[in-house]
Amino acid sequence: MSKRDYYEVLCVERTASEIEIKKAYRRLAMKHHPDRNPNDTEAEAKFKEAKEAYEVLSDAQKRAAYDQFGHAGVEQGAGMGGGPGGNFSDIFGDVFGDIFGGGGGGRRGERVYRGADLQYNLELSLEDAVHGKTVKIRVPTYVKCNKCNGSGAKQGSSPETCSTCHGVGQVRMQQGFFSLQQTCPTCHGTGKVIKDPCDACHGEGRIQEHKTLSVKVPAGVDTGDRIRLSNEGEAGQNGGPPGDLYVHVHVKPHDIFTREGSDLYCEVPINIATAALGGTLEVPTLDGRITLKVPPETQSGKLFRLRNKGVSSVRGGVQGDLLCRVIVETPVKLNARQKELLQEFQATLEEGGKNHSPKAHSWLDGVKKFFDDMKQNIGS
Repeated sequence: MSKRDYYEVLCVERTASEIEIKKAYRRLAMKHHPDRNPNDTEAEAKFKEAKEAYEVLSDAQKRAAYDQFGHAGVEQGAGMGGGPGGNFSDIFGDVFGDIFGGGGGGRRGERVYRGADLQYNLELSLEDAVHGKTVKIRVPTYVKCNKCNGSGAKQGSSPETCSTCHGVGQVRMQQGFFSLQQTCPTCHGTGKVIKDPCDACHGEGRIQEHKTLSVKVPAGVDTGDRIRLSNEGEAGQNGGPPGDLYVHVHVKPHDIFTREGSDLYCEVPINIATAALGGTLEVPTLDGRITLKVPPETQSGKLFRLRNKGVSSVRGGVQGDLLCRVIVETPVKLNARQKELLQEFQATLEEGGKNHSPKAHSWLDGVKKFFDDMKQNIGS
């Protein structure tokens, strides 16, 4: 039977921190441990499953291999399981070590730490988001110190095994019934002591600097999307793998278009003559100009759909449309002759009655009925 995903077993996200993984394991271990559930085979199986998942995800190197290759990457020499009758004090040593400053189980020797994930907020124009683009970004981060090759020790020397914990990184304390682990106070959990630190990184094994990266933005991204750059986060410690860089996309507002999913919207102002008589307009798209035919007697707010002139989503599917909403603009700053013509025009409209302005007359009829009903109700 295939194994469940380790992150699913512990009910954590794939980006969960080491502390979150430990907390999740502590909860499951205390709930399903055989000592608390005697003769319960289901609880025993869940305990073994959680312990197996924890032993992989709490080890930076094993976790990196699992993230890349799945179960196949950790099946050899992963030290899985531990029988159901495991010493209950071991659970406290593995899980509660952090309460006393612990950095991990002593059975794993010197601990390595995966580098932190980084986040970069990238602003894009609508055009770049729709068509895609390769952009360069400059990110502050920790990188491996080249002078000491990440060891933290001065050239010609090397870290020495801690004499207090003998390289384990933790010391065990007996307190009554329980055997507790805590971080070694001498090496602070690394298992090594640097007596002659590197003068470039001061024993850290990594230095802070800015690095320039090229980010390939795929066509169709939108605000809220993120791009993952593997191994471009902070450098790990003690030889641990680097973290990842997550580029969060934010599309800036556009002067003409508004995006909703795969569709684009824009407003197109037209004059009274064009609205009444019809005509053609040139409207913009992200791929150039296109001709829009406006039929006679077009009302303000009319929406015209231009097929396949929208956005092709980064997630695939049919290309969106461009929807143009025409807005009939009232003319301003009229001269005397224009006002005279409009007055003559207005007179001809009134002669035609409801034929020329059906909506206006319908609205007036509704208003008249409203007041008639109101008078009738007051009278009764």
